[in-house]
Amino acid sequence: MIFSIITVTFNAEKVLERTILSVLNQTYPQIEYISIDGDSSDGTKGIIEQYADAFACRISEKDKSLYEAMSKGLRRATGDYVWFLNAGDLIRHSNVVAEMAAVARLNNLPDILYGETDWMDSDGKVFARRRLRAPRRLTWKSFRNGMLVSHQAFIARRAIAPDFDLRYRFSGDFDWCIRCMKAARTIVNTRLRLVNYLYAGLTTANRRASLRERYRIMCLHYGTLPTLVVHLWFAIRSLWTWLRGAKH
Repeated sequence: MIFSIITVTFNAEKVLERTILSVLNQTYPQIEYISIDGDSSDGTKGIIEQYADAFACRISEKDKSLYEAMSKGLRRATGDYVWFLNAGDLIRHSNVVAEMAAVARLNNLPDILYGETDWMDSDGKVFARRRLRAPRRLTWKSFRNGMLVSHQAFIARRAIAPDFDLRYRFSGDFDWCIRCMKAARTIVNTRLRLVNYLYAGLTTANRRASLRERYRIMCLHYGTLPTLVVHLWFAIRSLWTWLRGAKH
């Protein structure tokens, strides 16, 4: 069983090496590591070259978008499972992939494996657990309540993984996960904390645009009226939380 881990980069020299090392330090031997770089102008290319032997595939060329780069990685993957690990993110410890592989075998190689992520600052220090918790049971309808599983903790069989929809600039991973789940027959919760996620990136920096895209994606998959009702509930819940906090 081979895991294709794909790291997309652009001017990531400050955080990339620790991501690479977290992959190289895995005890599980059957990993295909793929680097897709958007023709970085800082020291990113040099770091990738320094660890050239670690990569099964290295590409550095201009991309139209993040999700075009991620699709390039998908098309070059040959493993059983595909896993996107952002530059700056860390696989939590050296046995994570081995533990995930054991879960996969126990469950007859499911179409999707998922787990939890923690938030990490730019210095590599974990400061919080992700606000949205991975549900005990995940289906494609689960994302009506938001992206309950981050894409760094969402591992899909390559055979069911589509290219990313390039209409989206900030929330293409949200749409991609839903489409993967729609195609999946079996989805398994690994119950593992998989990744320390760098809380700074394209989506975080463009929060409002990302949320608008996510709303469009939810309308597409779940219908406009149900999506509107869910968002009204989100607004009421947020207001109630704020009012309770104001009283204290």
